[in-house]
Amino acid sequence: MKENSFISVIIPVYNAERYLSEAIESVLVQEVKPLEIIVVDDGSTDKSAEIIKRFKGDVYYQSQENKGAASARNLGVDLTKGSLLAFLDADDLWVSDKLELQIKALEEDSGLEMVFGNVEQFISPELDDEHRKRLRTDLGKMPGYHVGTMLVKKSSFQQIGPFNENLELAEFVDWFIRAKEMKVHYKMLPDVVMMRRIHTTNQGLYKQQHRKAYTSVLKAALDRRRAKNIHQ
Repeated sequence: MKENSFISVIIPVYNAERYLSEAIESVLVQEVKPLEIIVVDDGSTDKSAEIIKRFKGDVYYQSQENKGAASARNLGVDLTKGSLLAFLDADDLWVSDKLELQIKALEEDSGLEMVFGNVEQFISPELDDEHRKRLRTDLGKMPGYHVGTMLVKKSSFQQIGPFNENLELAEFVDWFIRAKEMKVHYKMLPDVVMMRRIHTTNQGLYKQQHRKAYTSVLKAALDRRRAKNIHQ
């Protein structure tokens, strides 16, 4: 395993005892070893904290009262020592060469500020046939404009600003729109770098009542654009 003293990995956790070990292990087996893995427990009430502590020596554990994924990620960023940031949700998995592929892309283009990769979705194997039928989703390879596929320079992240903690969903959509408005230089790799687990508690699939969050994010972006045009 290659050592890289620049990458800080942040994993927010909320009641993810079933999948958390696999997520952490997918970081530990990376062909490029990160400087640190910071797991932020966002007020879990299951056995997530116990699972995290089993990885003592490999991960840094931090807890907070339940405030949401955006807050947990922001707290994780505040604790980082590295100059590059990577994020992974507690129910997803990285492929083993995720960081290696993205480091190579940054080395090949000095102006690059963040790198994404493709994502492949999979239905979690513990689900029964009834749940599988309910999960209508594309399981093929697709461009992953997702926080879990991203490797970003910490300086660029700080310039864009933290994730919006007022959003329960769409916080990454909001952040990425702000990054594009600031013309941050990014690249999408053709390689699959993350496996996104589809299960019965995926927020984006099951919290349909919060879809309005996406609409509000897009409206805010449009309002910023109009305001900018007025003052030009």
